Amino acid sequence: MRLILHKLLLAFMHLCLWFSSSIHVDAADDSLNPGDTFNTSSKLYSKSRKYFLEFYYTYLAIVSANDYVLVWEGYREQFVDQTDKVLSLNLSGVLKIESSSVKKPIILYSPPQPINNTAATLLDTGNFVLQHLHSNGTTTLLWQSFDYPSQTLLPTKKLGVNHKTGHRWLLFSQLTIKRPTSGGFSLEWEPREQELMIRRRGKVCWKSGKLRNNRFENIPEDAQGVLKYSIVSNGDEDTFSFTSTNENVTHFWSLSDTGRLYYNEKEGYVARADLCYGYNNTEGGCQRWQDIPKCRIPGDVFTKKSLRSNYENVTVYANDNISYSDCEAACWSDCNCNGFKEIYDDGSGCRFYHWNSSKDYIVDATVSGEDIYLLENKGNIIPHRHGRSNANFISFFYTPKTSFISNASNHTLN
Repeated sequence: MRLILHKLLLAFMHLCLWFSSSIHVDAADDSLNPGDTFNTSSKLYSKSRKYFLEFYYTYLAIVSANDYVLVWEGYREQFVDQTDKVLSLNLSGVLKIESSSVKKPIILYSPPQPINNTAATLLDTGNFVLQHLHSNGTTTLLWQSFDYPSQTLLPTKKLGVNHKTGHRWLLFSQLTIKRPTSGGFSLEWEPREQELMIRRRGKVCWKSGKLRNNRFENIPEDAQGVLKYSIVSNGDEDTFSFTSTNENVTHFWSLSDTGRLYYNEKEGYVARADLCYGYNNTEGGCQRWQDIPKCRIPGDVFTKKSLRSNYENVTVYANDNISYSDCEAACWSDCNCNGFKEIYDDGSGCRFYHWNSSKDYIVDATVSGEDIYLLENKGNIIPHRHGRSNANFISFFYTPKTSFISNASNHTLN
């Protein structure tokens, strides 16, 4: 339902923009040339109209034109005013975003020396590139959006590391479905083991397993049967990417805010890191952890329930920079915690429940309740009573998260 509403909202915004302004970049024009500007009423289409570039809410976005799916979001960490932001390519080759809400322009690219013959082009691959055009007809790539993935992996977009520059390519989930800032999960390429992995706040949750006969061990066949993988390992780079076996169909992977790696528009799963709790099960690529609280046992999972609570023994963390996965990890590491829920409408913040018995809540689908993620074991709805915590879960919000977000900011465009 959230996905349907999201797509309807996106389509409605496009329709409003179309009616509200007649100022659009021509559909046949896929490039910004020196001196051109691009504002909230503009769209830049790729040559075959597969993708278009636009300002979406407060950030620059690339959208699949057929189904209005966001495939790239730039500058998710930097707020830009919705009404007066402008993308421009100046006569010196500087590609930048300006707005009255930011004191300094957001520089996508600035050359060491002025370049007067450049073009910023949206390609049919979904890659937005800035190129230096030479008089002999050749081009030099100066900047590309593929170097700064958000949560979607398109064909030919890389994961891995550039050994010459030290730049790393990886996906970051959104914080929540309504908050585009970088969230708790990342999808990375591990060159030593030659496999994909999903981390949550730096901790490995899931691995793809080895690649044999163009198939990863822990990825379902329906998610990879139409893909051809490309692995490059040399002195310049260690990278992973894929292409589709059918050039007429675009396949992509998207990393959700809860740790699910989808293929295409949520047709199915590549990986379910949200089911990886760290105990001794490795089904589907889940990884074991060494620091599991003694009170947690195999089969313990969080299940969404509609409950009415007495609101006693409740702890609230009113932090809008933490999301579902953070709340889940904190509750999991505290043996007194029986369940949790987000406290803000955008899915951020945490309310933890420390119930003494099932009398503290009522499970009743016929009466209006609230959605709470209740810790259960194999379908049992009676909450666990494990005694005092053997882990200081408050430290979770500060030490691991701070270091991870610091690293994440290195991969955003600023």
